[in-house]
Amino acid sequence: MTERHAAKRPPDLHPIEASALHARRERVFLVLAGLFLGSLTMLNILGITRFIDLSFEFAGLHVPMWVAIGVLPYPITFLCTDFISELYGEKRANGVVWTGLLLNLWVALILFVGGAAPGGEPLDPTTGELVKDAAGRLPIFFEVKELAFGAMFASMVAYLVAQLVDVRLFHFWKKRTGGKHLWLRNNGSTLVSQLVDSTAVILVTAWVARESLPDQPLLTLILSGYVFKMVIAIIDTGPFYLGVRFLRGYLQIDPNAELSASSVDTKNTRDNKGGGVR
Repeated sequence: MTERHAAKRPPDLHPIEASALHARRERVFLVLAGLFLGSLTMLNILGITRFIDLSFEFAGLHVPMWVAIGVLPYPITFLCTDFISELYGEKRANGVVWTGLLLNLWVALILFVGGAAPGGEPLDPTTGELVKDAAGRLPIFFEVKELAFGAMFASMVAYLVAQLVDVRLFHFWKKRTGGKHLWLRNNGSTLVSQLVDSTAVILVTAWVARESLPDQPLLTLILSGYVFKMVIAIIDTGPFYLGVRFLRGYLQIDPNAELSASSVDTKNTRDNKGGGVR
């Protein structure tokens, strides 16, 4: 970098930051990605450690509704990927999704190592297994570990499929509408992907750890989780609109520039295949 350019750099910027605007964009991305990954970690640890009974009466009928506590922070992950998709593009959104999968594996590794390492818990002298308390429970870490492992595989499968579906559908609707109708790609992508997630996580959990689920029909558990996520997805439409409107100006980003660049790339590819520009 020349002395003339160095003199223009604000004193609070790190040399890796090209400009104040670049730094602002990266910091907002860090907040969105951090919120996404933090929520993902939290839901994987909490998972199915507890189910909340949100059952209610409607028109004289009892409507059962059981929601795993790990579902509570889950809708925020889809809101974060929608923000990243809208402002930073499909590639960055998919990059965050794949990073989340690695984070899932990291959580599983820590739980495994934590359980395998020697500790001070009492062991049965005849079997060498952990001694349960009067209520028939293992020490708290091992209870959490069993529940987390019971749902970890289900979570990873459902998470990866649902998040990739969400990002793909978001950009599908964005391209089909020419960047218009923000509500459609926000809700359309999330509602479909949440149905995929709710179905996959319950079915796979029932396959690998049926005893960790409450004594309710699987369809009830699937619909309960989906209805909860659907309501949150509809509610967050307003904050998403306001957030995108503010961040467009704050970050000086044109979310539809990605569509223009994609069209140019497609045209260039066609021209190259056809023997160059005519």
